[in-house]
Formats: sequence, structure tokens, C-alpha cells
Amino acid sequence: MATMKDVARKAGVSTSTVSHVINNNRFVSDGVREKVELAIRELNYAPSALARSLKINQTHTIGMLLTASSNPFYAEVVRGVEDSCYERGYSLILCNTAGDEERMNRSLETLLQKRVDGLLIMCTESHLPSADILNRYPSIPTVMMDWAPFEERGDIIQDNALLGGELATQHLIDSGYTRIACIAGPLDKTPARMRLEGYQNAMAKNGLPILPGYVVNGDFEFRGGYNAMIELLALDTPPQAVFTSNDAMAVGVYHALFQEGLTIPHDVAVMGYDDIELARYLSPPLTTVHQPKDELGELAIDTLIHRLSDPDASPQTLVLTPELVIRGSA
Repeated sequence: MATMKDVARKAGVSTSTVSHVINNNRFVSDGVREKVELAIRELNYAPSALARSLKINQTHTIGMLLTASSNPFYAEVVRGVEDSCYERGYSLILCNTAGDEERMNRSLETLLQKRVDGLLIMCTESHLPSADILNRYPSIPTVMMDWAPFEERGDIIQDNALLGGELATQHLIDSGYTRIACIAGPLDKTPARMRLEGYQNAMAKNGLPILPGYVVNGDFEFRGGYNAMIELLALDTPPQAVFTSNDAMAVGVYHALFQEGLTIPHDVAVMGYDDIELARYLSPPLTTVHQPKDELGELAIDTLIHRLSDPDASPQTLVLTPELVIRGSA
């Protein structure tokens, strides 16, 4: 592979002149520029991004740790992150932790060894990244996306899940439903706990009881919603409405109700959470709580870039406001 020195030797100029031609940051006469460009073409030379990053101590690369799953929510967040990276001149390296602690920490070490400029962490597992690994790279800023604080390191961006759970449940109450169940997410996850607490708060504020068996823990996946709805339908007094703590489980709820010959919302009203793109194409379209996924990605990248320019600023927690989206299911 040709080097800048090879180009300089072939063109009969200094390596600094080759650099000025490539980066177009100094005046170079047309004749010299033509000789350098001809040498670049003949040698098939490509500038080394690694060498440049070592020189300026920046790679213009963002690393992201993510627990990938069948839930479309994560894919939509990643799309927002990637779009924001592209618009700001950064590349994104994505690592799937697959819910495994060892794999998460190995991926974390790999990203940090590659000297990413910043790190986004959006994992659903309850175990947190290795503090020992993060502490070896104290200059690399970290943004936790929708996760509990990790030893006060880095910035945090969260959905106001407590408010979102209250909004969802209050809409069902305002629509006239009194027997309202909740399919919660895994309760080792902060957003799941907060959405459940929002449901409980709204029921209590309106003086409505939560009947036995009306809270079922799901897993934020399609099948978890299906299994939970089958469990609710087996109760002596099935619910009139269900607040499902994310849209992926709501899709499973739709399937369970369809199999039982029940219609939405006539037999059972269904409320989701996240407003994934699929939600509007269900039949009937899903009433849900909108999470601003593109804004989440944009805010995460901008927070990292701000941290790079001001590394000594105090860590901040940014909270996104959920919004109710009323469609046909509730």
C-alpha cells in the first residue's frame, strides 16, 4: 500500500506539499498540484484515516453499545443516531451486547481501544458496564440513553416514563374504562418500573382499584405481550382495557385478542408506548405514547459533541417529554 512518502518521492516534492494538496489547506501552484495528483492516481494512494486521527487526536467516530432485539424501537433510535452522526460528520460503530455482560464489556473495551471520540450506551440488561474499563479511558465522554446513572459518570438522556405511564392510563380512564390492566416490562429496567408506577398513580388518583392479576410482567418483546394477554383473558373478570408498556408487546396483545375472536377496542381497548412506525399500520391503528426517537438520537450526539468541546462541564440529565397519540385502539 502506497504511503504519502511514496507519493512525495514520485512527484518530486516534500511530504508536507502532498499533505497541502490532499487537505487543500495551503496554496500550491497548479503545476505542482498536477504532479502530486498524477502520482496519487498512479500509485492508487488513499490517505490513512488512522494516521490523521492519531495526529489530530480525533477519529470523528462515535461508538454505541446497544442490546438489539426484535423490538423495532431500538432500530428506530439507531436510525436517529446514525442520521445525526452523518449530518455532523461522524461515523457510528454499533456493537450489539445481546444481553450478555461479558459480550458487553468486551465490546466496550474494543470501542474504547479504537479511540472513539464518544460513547453512547443504550443497553437493556440490568448489569452495568465495567467501571474498571471506563476508568481506563477517562477522557472519552459517555452518554447513557434511558438508563440509571452509573457512578455519576457522563450525561444521561431519559424518557419521562412516569409521566408517560400516567398519560396512557389517564386516557383510558377518561375514555370510560374502569377495569384497566397493565402489562409491565421487566422490572429490573428503570423505564419499565416508572411506566408501571405511572399506571398505579393514575388509578389511585381516580379512585380505581387494580384488581388481582391485573399487573402482568412482560419482557418488552412481541411474545411477552401475547403471553401476558392470554393470562389476563383467563381471569374470572378480564379487563376492559390494557395499558401495554411498549408497542412491541402491544403487537403481541393484538395477536392474542385476534386468536380469541375479540375486537379492539369494542371488546378490549389497547394502549401502547413508544409510537414505533408499525403502530400506525396496525388494525385498528394503535393509540400510544410517543417517544421522540429521532430527537433522542440527535440530542445524544449533540450532548457528546458538547462534552468534547467542554469536558469539564457538570454532568447533566436531560428528560424528554412523552406525548399521547390517539388513534383507533383506545
